Amino acid sequence: MNSFDVSGILSGMSFPINRKKTAKISIGDVEIGGTAPVAVQSMTNTATADVVATVSQIRRLTKAGCEIVRVAVPDEASAQAIRRIKQDIAIPLIADIHFNHRLAIASVEAGADGLRINPGNIGSRRKIKAVADCARDRDVPIRVGVNSGSLEKEILEKHGGATAEAMVESALRNVDILKSFDFDSIKVSIKASDVPRTVEAYRLFSSRTNIPVHLGVTEAGGLFPGIVKSSLGIGMLLAEGIGDTIRVSLTRDPVEEIRVGYEILKALGIRQRGPDIISCPTCGRCNIALFDIAEKIENRVINMTAPIKIAIMGCVVNGPGEAREADIGIAGGDGKGILFKKGKVVKSLPEEALADVLLKALDVYEDEYLKGKP
Repeated sequence: MNSFDVSGILSGMSFPINRKKTAKISIGDVEIGGTAPVAVQSMTNTATADVVATVSQIRRLTKAGCEIVRVAVPDEASAQAIRRIKQDIAIPLIADIHFNHRLAIASVEAGADGLRINPGNIGSRRKIKAVADCARDRDVPIRVGVNSGSLEKEILEKHGGATAEAMVESALRNVDILKSFDFDSIKVSIKASDVPRTVEAYRLFSSRTNIPVHLGVTEAGGLFPGIVKSSLGIGMLLAEGIGDTIRVSLTRDPVEEIRVGYEILKALGIRQRGPDIISCPTCGRCNIALFDIAEKIENRVINMTAPIKIAIMGCVVNGPGEAREADIGIAGGDGKGILFKKGKVVKSLPEEALADVLLKALDVYEDEYLKGKP
């Protein structure tokens, strides 16, 4: 396996990951695979034909850090809308196609930067070839998206169900179909709704090919189950060096998928975007409204881009000591608290001023960070 080391980048963290070096492709101006960073993407939940709503959501996703966005294309109106959407967004757009090869071609002609298809449900080889030829002519990559619920009948019968081996066989079969038409700008996803099967499938696929992979646990659920399943499934694979792009699947506002995606990458020390927040769960020593303070700060810094470690602690006894690696933080007492930097107390403050003083300091840090960026 060709690989390279990715070391932890958060302060005080050392978590070397032997990442698999896959083949490199490009989706618009975003490089995927090779030594490129793991990219974070999401999917809109607006009607794609509603250009205003779709552009508005994509802009919100972009502000949150989304690097690639996927839109559903269920009809011709959605395919044609891509042309207008592309004029008003700043990140690459992938068209998600099922069953109708003409919609894939129309999406590419309208300016889509990538396609997500399952060649097995597109139709005959002639139809798949038409899509591959169109995509090749316009230098548009294709993601072969295999889900446990959409496998070929004969593969299901052979394996006795949608096993990890069955999903991998389907993925490799569909990759071979595209390659038979001299098309090799390919990315693959192999998702199930449960973590063990998803992880096993990606491990098997990664051991057999160097094609770049998009990670996710499909239909992961609402906020809490979705975060847990995605963090485990995506996190385990990334820690093993597998994965080139990720999407956290949540039955929520897709902007929250981006936030969780970056939290997974930060927790592993793979990428850092925005603050890393340390906060205590509170105990009997806590005499301030720490939950309210933490929520206020988290809501305000959600769109920060500066890589800073923030501590929000419940007591002055252990706060600075337990969070000495934080760049800046606050710790509460009985109606009062302290502001500290790198474990050293800077000043004492009344409780009601703690959050505002910290936020002002973070605003200054963010401004200086942005001015210093190339």
